[in-house]
Order: sequence, then C-alpha cells, then structure tokens
Amino acid sequence: MSVTEFHIPAVNLMGRGSLAQAVELVHKRGFKKALLVTDQILIATPIAQELLKKFAALGINITIYDQVKPNPTSVNVEAGLVLLKEAGCDLVISLGGGSPHDCAKGIALVATNGGRIHDYEGVNQSALPQLPLISINTTAGTASEMTRFCIITDEERHIKMAIVDQHVTPILSVNDPDIMVGMPSHLTAATGMDALTHAVEAYVSTAATPITDACALKAITLIAQYLARAVEQGQDMEAREQMAYAQFLAGMAFNNASLGYVHAMAHQLGGFYDLPHGVCNAVLLPAVQKFNAQVAEQRLADVALALGATEASAAAAIQAIEALKDQVKIPRGLKDLGAQEKDIPLLAENALKDACGLTNPIQATQEQIEQIFRDAW
Repeated sequence: MSVTEFHIPAVNLMGRGSLAQAVELVHKRGFKKALLVTDQILIATPIAQELLKKFAALGINITIYDQVKPNPTSVNVEAGLVLLKEAGCDLVISLGGGSPHDCAKGIALVATNGGRIHDYEGVNQSALPQLPLISINTTAGTASEMTRFCIITDEERHIKMAIVDQHVTPILSVNDPDIMVGMPSHLTAATGMDALTHAVEAYVSTAATPITDACALKAITLIAQYLARAVEQGQDMEAREQMAYAQFLAGMAFNNASLGYVHAMAHQLGGFYDLPHGVCNAVLLPAVQKFNAQVAEQRLADVALALGATEASAAAAIQAIEALKDQVKIPRGLKDLGAQEKDIPLLAENALKDACGLTNPIQATQEQIEQIFRDAW
C-alpha cells in the first residue's frame, strides 16, 4: 500500500457538557477577539445567547456575523471577512451545521492567504494555514466541524465550489448532544442522511484505507440504529449522542477517503436551485450506488450488512438505503425538489468538474451522469 495521510483536528470534544469545556479552552489559549459565524435563526437561540455570555465573562470580545445562508455563498465569505478585519479578530468560531462551518472556513482561509475564496477552489490551493478556527456543531450530519472540505456557492456561476484543503481544518471541534436536541425532525433526517452518504461514499472510494473503512462501517451501523429514533423522538439523548458519534466517524472516513458522484452531483443541485444539501444527497445516493455496483458489488454488500440487511448484496444495500430514506420522510425524487429535467445536461457537465468525483469507484461519461440524474428523478 502506498503512503496515505490521515487528517483530523488536533482536539475534538465529544459528549454532553463539551461546549462549556470548549469555552474554557478558548480562554486558556489566550484568544482575545473572535468572529462568531452563524445564521439569524441560531443567533437568537438560548444556546447562542448563553455562549456569548460565557465569552463575555471571560473577557473575550465577540464580533457577530449572522447572515450565513443555508448554502453559504462567496458574498457571505466576503462580508464576514470585512467584519473580521475591522475588529482585528485573532480567532474564528462557527456555530451551527455545515453552512456556518463552511462559511467560517472560507473567511479564515482568505484572512491569511489573501485574494478571494474562488482562488482556492480545488485541492490544496492555499499556501498558509488559516486563522485559527473553532467549530461548534449543532447538527449531526455534515461533519464540516472536523473536515478539510469547504463548500461555497459561487453566485456568479451558480455552482458550488469544492475546496479541499488541509489548511481549512479547524483546530478544535465540539459535538455536544445537549445543543442538538432542538433540531427539527426534517433537519435531523436530512443531516443524518448526509452522514450516511459520507460513510457510503468513503467506503466505496478508490482512496479508502483500513482506517477509513472501519470509521465508515461503524458510522453506517450507528445511523441504521439511531437515525429514525432521533427523527421521531428528538429528545432521545441516546439517539442524539450516538448520531453525533456516527456523523463524526463518517467525517473521519470521507475527510481522508474523499467522496464520489453523489456529492459531485448534489453540489450542482444545491448551487443551481439553492436546495438543501443533505436532501439532495439522500435522493441521489441509491441511483449513484446502482451505477457503482458495476465495480463495487462486494463493498456495497458490506454496506448492506452494516445497514442491517439479511442479504449481502449491492441490491440489498440500495433497498436498505431507500427504506431508511422513506422512514425518515425524505422526498422520493429530484422532481419533488423542484429540479428541471431540461437542466440535466448542464448539471451533469458541472458535476464532472467537481473534485469529489475523482475518487468515485468508476469514472462516468457525461451521458452516464445524465442518466443517473434521470434515474433519481
């Protein structure tokens, strides 16, 4: 086996009460001025207000940027960067799910490297580490709080830019299930299916290793056991905590094995129509794995068993994914999300340019990507 790399934040706090510990760590490390990146809904919650009080009590000045969109844009990055520079911040803190985390990564990266976020599209395009970033997670799905992936919508081109860069890895990630209990059921479902997609794509990836395999399979097992419970019973702390671990394990897997065509295609749907990322992944996942089964039958058979299927086959894996998708009430097809069939050629063309597709187990043509979109219709 050739030399492989394994990326993960230096410190990762997990479990109930980890948020309070994170605040203490910020204080002990001597940070004085931080930009808090979040959205307008989260900033009004008791969680955010209590967090601001704790920082104020420790003498840490917080500047707030709360305009992050569900699909964070290059404009969001630029606006947050202006506030960061005006306040002279020495730290960036993201509070939320993948949207605030990705926006914060973009801000922190451009803060030290200069230029625009567009300059860093692709793999390892930056020269310098970003400004220190601490990511506090409120969802169980994206794993953006601990990955080197940053997805930003380019509003000019109507596409999502995939930035895969070791320099955007946060220095500290926080997964406290106490702050996840307020997630509504539809968000719990979408983020949970996002985590499942991460794990499945990492497991069938051409860059998979024994380490990422172990993380991916355990994540799939936990998601099969606990996602529906977390959706149906939001106050179930065991389900919330186990889903926090599941999404983190899935993040460990794809952060190092990368992803595949599900994400490459979902990024186009999100960028073009401003659709929720986790839902797009969930709708595309079965169709892409049907395509992948040409070369990944055994890998998908392992996925089937991890999902609790009695039969070890790619068909059983796809059936189990569809069943879980239905159980947590994800829309059946892309047409239900408002996608337009006339846009498929452009969506496919852009998907083939996405860096996430490079590690798909089989490379596709334009026509094949178009057919996968139609199979998910």
